[in-house]
Amino acid sequence: MDRFRSIETFIKVAECEGFAEAARMLTMSPPAVTRAIAQLEEHLGTRLFIRTTRSVRLTKSGLNFYQDSKRVLQDLSEAEAAATGTHTTPQGNLCITAPALFGRTYVSPIIGEYADMYPLVTCHGMFVDRIVNLMDEGIDVAIRIGELPDSSLTATRVGSVRRVFFASPDYIKKNGMPSHPKELTDHKLIKSMALGAANEWPYREDSKIKNIKVNSQIKMNTNDAVIELALKGWGISNLLSYQVAPYLAKNQLKIILSSFELPAVPVHIIHQEGRIVSARVRSFVDYMAQRLRANPDLN
Repeated sequence: MDRFRSIETFIKVAECEGFAEAARMLTMSPPAVTRAIAQLEEHLGTRLFIRTTRSVRLTKSGLNFYQDSKRVLQDLSEAEAAATGTHTTPQGNLCITAPALFGRTYVSPIIGEYADMYPLVTCHGMFVDRIVNLMDEGIDVAIRIGELPDSSLTATRVGSVRRVFFASPDYIKKNGMPSHPKELTDHKLIKSMALGAANEWPYREDSKIKNIKVNSQIKMNTNDAVIELALKGWGISNLLSYQVAPYLAKNQLKIILSSFELPAVPVHIIHQEGRIVSARVRSFVDYMAQRLRANPDLN
């Protein structure tokens, strides 16, 4: 069995969702395609497709193998391009991940600008509030907020953000301005559950990190919801500075207790390390780094 050819055949069947169409696209006979898939399934020891009279669908194992195979073939194509000096123009699929609110506010516009510059690149944005495994989920580029653990990933620092206490001017006018985090126990607090269920907010005093217990009547599972309630003057909350930056600029929200803020945390662009970095990844990282470093919200 020509394993490389079998994998190419498998990918085409998966994308065509049928053996006959894949055979036509590959200029192979349908029996030859069927035989190649059967040999590949036997070699792998698992079923790759669910076949019915009306459809051909990937099994869970088949989907995982498809994603891995696409990535391997793309890496091979880029290695060949690097060796021959071809494909210097960015092209192919580019998958970017970032925290949800950061992605929507800062990364999404950059993706649009990049796509206009490089029409041969198909961009996929995945904005979620969890740590995404680049290798397992087929991600090319990611934004990470906070200190990075040692890893084989290549990191480019593009700025920093702070954790801030904030409230609306109306709330402060009606309820007063707290002068110390301990006074927050006398205020209405809005707790974000987006990054965990801890019922404490950290702050810094006398060069030490301390915590204030958050007894909040309202808890929200998204930062957007927290911000919306704060804008309406309901109470005080605590998020990262970039998350409230647009509202601070319009004086819709105000930072409080700034002298008790924790040290700023870095913002990095990361991608998988390797001797060969594709033109699309290199060009996107360079462009996004330039745009983010110029953003005052991150500096």
